[in-house]
Amino acid sequence: MKTPSWFLKRNIIAIFLLPFSLVYLLISMFVFKYRSLWQKQSKNPVICIGNIMAGGVGKTPIVREVAKFLKNSAVVMRGYKGGDEARMLESSGIKVFTGANRKKSILAAEQSGAKYIVMDDGFQNPTIKKDLSIVVFDGLIAGGNKFPLPAGPLRELVCTGLKRADALIIINRQKKDTWDKFGKPVFAATTKHINPGIRGKVFAFAGIGYPKKFFNGIGDLFTVVGEKPFPDHYNYTVRDLEQIILDATTADADHIVTTEKDWVRLPEKYQEIIDFIPMETHIEKGFWTFISEFIHKPMNNKHIR
Repeated sequence: MKTPSWFLKRNIIAIFLLPFSLVYLLISMFVFKYRSLWQKQSKNPVICIGNIMAGGVGKTPIVREVAKFLKNSAVVMRGYKGGDEARMLESSGIKVFTGANRKKSILAAEQSGAKYIVMDDGFQNPTIKKDLSIVVFDGLIAGGNKFPLPAGPLRELVCTGLKRADALIIINRQKKDTWDKFGKPVFAATTKHINPGIRGKVFAFAGIGYPKKFFNGIGDLFTVVGEKPFPDHYNYTVRDLEQIILDATTADADHIVTTEKDWVRLPEKYQEIIDFIPMETHIEKGFWTFISEFIHKPMNNKHIR
């Protein structure tokens, strides 16, 4: 889905859609309560890295860092079409289990011998009991226009959703924000794009929740002569890619670049001529102390069935 313009700034469309958001909230609250009746717990600690915003806030790089920190862990995610996030994580040597049924995926992760299970997303899924829930926000986007879907980007109201959270990670935290008012531990994270050795002008494209984040992020590394956004999780066709190459040639670009998440979805033929820009994620030291204290607490020994 291409992120609607009104998700970040209120306009007449957002106001018009607000009554539908109220209906959405009521239905989602009912569904959440109903599905909670069927909640199960894994025999292993489950750490959920989730979000309240629809669209990309930089959650998967956080999942990767947490999974790498927790030795002998596995990541469970729903998987989406081409499975771009799964491929990204697997390229880092992380075991990943995908599927529409999270209970089955968690059972598979248990049977693989994983000691810890990291859920990529699933904060709004009450059928799996989380031992630790961490909600990720991008400080540059925060809560967008602060309206629920479809009038805004929120899956649920921030004030109610964060009551279930154990901690928050704010990527690109701003100096004058108000995250501390929610009474949860708040940890800062930073991300930066790394030049893989490219010189010259670049043409950039991206199919993520907020493509402008990528375009702005590489602006300090390269001379960007063209940008082309696509919807999140976009499945590129040969026609799309050939048009990108043509646009890059017209813009006199020396290289075509995209995100790692987009690059893993490309056919091998195009991976050879398109570069991805790696992203480095750093979470403040206090967060790892928080995680270490959590994993040393005694856990229940119930098994997903």
